[in-house]
Amino acid sequence: MTRLKEPPFTHDIVGSFLRPARLKQARANAESGTITRDELTRIENECITELIHKEKENGLYAFTDGEFRRAFWHLDFMAALTGCTTAAAEHWSVAFKGRQPKATNLKIIGRLDFPEDHPFLNHFRFIHQFEDASHIAKQTIPSPSMVHLMTCVRVNPDLPEVYQNNEDFFFEDLIRTYRKALRAFYDAGCRYLQLDDTSWGEFCSSEKAEAYRKRGYDIPSIQKKYVHVINEILKDKPEDLTVTMHICRGNFRSTWFSSGGYEPVAPTLFANCHVDGFFLEYDSDRAGGFEPLRYIDNQIVVLGLVTSKTPELEDEDAIKERIREASHYVPLEQLRLSPQCGFASTEEGNILTEDDQWRKIRLIRQIAEDVWKK
Repeated sequence: MTRLKEPPFTHDIVGSFLRPARLKQARANAESGTITRDELTRIENECITELIHKEKENGLYAFTDGEFRRAFWHLDFMAALTGCTTAAAEHWSVAFKGRQPKATNLKIIGRLDFPEDHPFLNHFRFIHQFEDASHIAKQTIPSPSMVHLMTCVRVNPDLPEVYQNNEDFFFEDLIRTYRKALRAFYDAGCRYLQLDDTSWGEFCSSEKAEAYRKRGYDIPSIQKKYVHVINEILKDKPEDLTVTMHICRGNFRSTWFSSGGYEPVAPTLFANCHVDGFFLEYDSDRAGGFEPLRYIDNQIVVLGLVTSKTPELEDEDAIKERIREASHYVPLEQLRLSPQCGFASTEEGNILTEDDQWRKIRLIRQIAEDVWKK
């Protein structure tokens, strides 16, 4: 099997997969002190190796480590940045519908930086060894927008003195930190990097946007600032590094926290952000219609039409029809197909089985091969 094009591929993935029971038990044992950190790493390595073989067997060109070493899709990465830590909280910073993650928030305690020994670099180096002529390792990290959103928008800012009353300096350091991260992953061999971002899903929600406005936030200004930050980070991006953005409205135990179509963010984000592609949630009415895609420039659009939240398998013809609808706004050659999100944005995972998730992956591959004839 030979890859026909560079990523994103006609059938692709967001990143996370359900953790096997063996891994969940090992993480619990490590937390209780029953096994050592080295023993946990050995089990993680074995489970990730098994996962990558399954990803390849199920026809994926891009593979990930399933985010098996993380508790959260975002906090593990951000807490390992210089100047960041996590802090216990009374409740999660956003309210999911019916279920809540463990209450933990990000806290900035000093100047932001990307450390040379950030643990995610070794995480990537481990999966990089499984690349071959037909398969590429994909690394997922939270978008820089999430650092600001979680510490300055969702909550009242509690910043160290260096950033107090100096938001521009905060963003300058954020840009520098993520530039270093991109270069470090690239030097480790990464050629496919994804920025995961729920901020834009929140800005799509009229309810959340209004709540932020009432607290004094200028949402259009924040949108422009987030795009500026990402574009500055990508300004010197190597040509052979693909960087995409995944936009989500929440994905914990098959629940969500935002609703609203892309129209409120499309003119700023789709028309101006210099990522190579967008992974867009489109598995339910909560994401609205395809009309906002008219603002897309030359980015690839990966349609998340197959839900990762429930086990029921989508109707193949219905998905193909939705791809045809989207092609009225973005040419078919710029479209791709993926699950709407990962299957386990946190270690708990969504409410479906491993067999369910692989059936969905195979369905996506079959549809993509029929639609794009590749």
